[in-house]
Amino acid sequence: MILSIGKHLLPHCLHQSDAAAFAKKQFGDHFRDIDRLLPVFQSAEIDTRYFAMPLDWYSSGPSFEEKNERYIALSVDFATEAIKDCLNNSFYLKREIDCSEVAAIFFVSTTGISTPSIEARIMNVLPFSPHTKRIPLWGLGCAGGASGLSRASEYCIAHPEEAVLIVNVELCSLTFQHGDYSKSNLIGTALFADGVSCMLVTGEKSPLLQHSKMNNIPAIISVRSTLMKDSEDVMGWEVSNQGLHVVFSKSIPSIVSTWLEPNVKEFLTSQNKVPEEIDYFIAHPGGTKVLTAYEEALGLEKSMTNISREVLRQYGNMSSVTIVYVLDQFMRKGCKTGASGLMAALGPGFCSELLLLEWKEGA
Repeated sequence: MILSIGKHLLPHCLHQSDAAAFAKKQFGDHFRDIDRLLPVFQSAEIDTRYFAMPLDWYSSGPSFEEKNERYIALSVDFATEAIKDCLNNSFYLKREIDCSEVAAIFFVSTTGISTPSIEARIMNVLPFSPHTKRIPLWGLGCAGGASGLSRASEYCIAHPEEAVLIVNVELCSLTFQHGDYSKSNLIGTALFADGVSCMLVTGEKSPLLQHSKMNNIPAIISVRSTLMKDSEDVMGWEVSNQGLHVVFSKSIPSIVSTWLEPNVKEFLTSQNKVPEEIDYFIAHPGGTKVLTAYEEALGLEKSMTNISREVLRQYGNMSSVTIVYVLDQFMRKGCKTGASGLMAALGPGFCSELLLLEWKEGA
């Protein structure tokens, strides 16, 4: 059961027109047709994005070491605030949940490196029990929000009286490559943003359920993880001495049509459902073309992706965090008892993560 969601908005808001001007300055001397490429910033249908650092900092060309040091320090700071917002969220909860009531932390990220992982560092800041179980998940990219929720739900099936947190931190801007003049880096500059979120998930017998304010609480009914073999070049990172270079194939929308469509339909069939019976489509907005491909492949009305498109417009693609923002919007607007939701995200591997949700009456 998804009991609460917390967020923390990052300090530096950037309008898309300013991002386009930044890209023209960074890439202009290396693309003869830069003015022909810049419309990608407009076609992304993003108005604003939020970043960990001010724009001038990225122009200075910081080293991989400098960026990763920022990743560690800022991830701890920002995630701490998102956890506080989740555990003391008066919209979702009747009372504050204490850190000691959390049995496990799933930490999801792909945009930096830290050993010990970030949740261990957070446990030195917030009063979690020293026996809290730590499950860091790295490398899932945009699929990480859905994958983290899937793995947490499976934990709660095994431990129905317990509660867990899924903390997502993606500081995509800290992976920006100052000297990388590839089109993938340019597209990444137009699309990706920073974001932080936290979800509180419980088993069906958790005593924390009685503290929900929600009339209807989403329960995870079933999940499916799928890997496309030999597809490492579709999405991910290339690692160099300068850091993480984005790999972002233009074939992703066509993959949604040819590969994901039968996968989704097989998953729904296994649950005795068809796409027409899905009330809510909770899609990771990887981009407008991906959302359109979802609609066409699954025969969905465009209205089914309105919330995903609005989150993309306001925040950009925050990798694993984005789908949590989408889910938060659905939960806040109120969903009817017995309604079904399909949660879907794609990520490196190449892979998909699907979850079937059902809204159940609260305690």
